[in-house]
Amino acid sequence: MIAGESDEQLAGRLATAAGAILLDLRAREGLDGKALGRAGDEQANAMLCREIRAARPADALLSEEEKDNPARRENARVWIVDPLDGTREYGEGRSDWAVHVALAIDGIAAVGAVALPGLGVTLTSASPPPLAPPGDPPKMLVSRTRPAAEALFVAQHLGAELVAMGSAGAKAMAVVRGEADVYLHTGGQYEWDNCAPVAVAAAAGLHVSRVDGSPLRYNNADTYLPDLLICRKELADEVLRLAREFVG
Repeated sequence: MIAGESDEQLAGRLATAAGAILLDLRAREGLDGKALGRAGDEQANAMLCREIRAARPADALLSEEEKDNPARRENARVWIVDPLDGTREYGEGRSDWAVHVALAIDGIAAVGAVALPGLGVTLTSASPPPLAPPGDPPKMLVSRTRPAAEALFVAQHLGAELVAMGSAGAKAMAVVRGEADVYLHTGGQYEWDNCAPVAVAAAAGLHVSRVDGSPLRYNNADTYLPDLLICRKELADEVLRLAREFVG
């Protein structure tokens, strides 16, 4: 715990520290694949939860790797953590995985840090990078293993180039970093999958919403979130229109 540390500084420091734990673990001999992913989840989660509880004892905590406490809903401030987003990519030795540390206040993704340890980068809502010029044609991110039919439909009609990538955090930060223009996900996620990425993306000036255009809300009784759109604001209306057309 660091005296006087802001929520943004805490989120960034812990996401970076969890990333270092994960890189160190992966560099050792003896673990790979699913076993490595399980060990990484466990070790990163233990540190994140311990440090958040020590630094912000009055706040609630929701982590993918901890049993949910329904009492968190009575707290306006809840830290939402994914200690290892992209377990498969991490276990395969790839770089497109992330660590998410977020703070939702009154249901809004207010503070976020997304570490991309394989790239040596941590992006935060306090200091997101300036947006690069949009791509021409635009680039649209899809799952490297199971691209959604809705995303493929939107990409085709948008004239977008498809970019396959791993974890949700890696995809969202690719839009923040200017490597892509649209991240549309309709396969279902949980609050820890996108709270930190949404906070960073919103702070960077990107459009963030559900696929029907409604706002994303956090600290819900049911932590499942069916869909997500993160994209450049100048593309948002057309992407939302195409998504409605696909459904309709």
